[in-house]
Amino acid sequence: MSVTVKNLSYVYMKGTSFEKKALEDININIGTGEFVGIIGHTGSGKSTLVQHFNGLLKPTSGSVFINGEELKGNRAKELKRKVGIVFQYPEHQLFEETVYKDIAFGLVKRGESKEAIDEKVRNTVKALGLSEDILEKSPFELSGGQKRRVAIAGILVLQPEILVLDEPAAGLDPKGRDEIFNLISDLHKSHKMTVILVSHSMEDIARYVDNIIVMNRGKVEMTGPPQSIFSKMERLEEIGLALPQITYLFKKLKKRIPAINDNIISVSEARKELEKYLRKADG
Repeated sequence: MSVTVKNLSYVYMKGTSFEKKALEDININIGTGEFVGIIGHTGSGKSTLVQHFNGLLKPTSGSVFINGEELKGNRAKELKRKVGIVFQYPEHQLFEETVYKDIAFGLVKRGESKEAIDEKVRNTVKALGLSEDILEKSPFELSGGQKRRVAIAGILVLQPEILVLDEPAAGLDPKGRDEIFNLISDLHKSHKMTVILVSHSMEDIARYVDNIIVMNRGKVEMTGPPQSIFSKMERLEEIGLALPQITYLFKKLKKRIPAINDNIISVSEARKELEKYLRKADG
């Protein structure tokens, strides 16, 4: 499913002395099955933007379309169900006595049958690489990474076709980060799901996404594939963003080894470039 935003503007507390324009004239298109990253400094409008994708916020002006249908009127409720949002630190929203009840909560609210709920909960847990033994445990007994997976399961069990993740690995250790991002990547590939990732981590963005939307002061600064976006170092730094650390390393290497390619944005690319250079040097 696609997400299209046309001329979207949003003003917080409009008409009050605290009025603040958070988004201004946003125009973007996220295609079906894309894995898109949204980056920007704190306060650039990233989280405000994605909250429009399932109607948590309504535009002050402009429109949001889900698969070509505007998110308003009689179809709004059905379209909202197509978009699942996982907020930063989603485990803080866990509240039920057991993991099973927490994951099933949204399905119960929808009025689905016990049989359908049970099948969907167990299938979702399996898809997330969790044991069914976990279902009868309290969510508060789990590790940080397990809690994060359970929170994500509570969204995925509703079978959204668009998944929005706002800093999904925040606060996790490196192992937990890799587990969560590998999980998201697998879901994207296996379910051909449209995934929208909001992140401060340039390394995660460079490694996983197909296209990047750069936000700056409530506007879209630039869009494009990672290689193109990260080639604009000066402008990114001007607006308070950095390149992946591996990119800076290769730019330093370039000064010592002119023959090396410094347009590197991930560790896997770095390994290939070094292997290529060493083969030439040995030859």
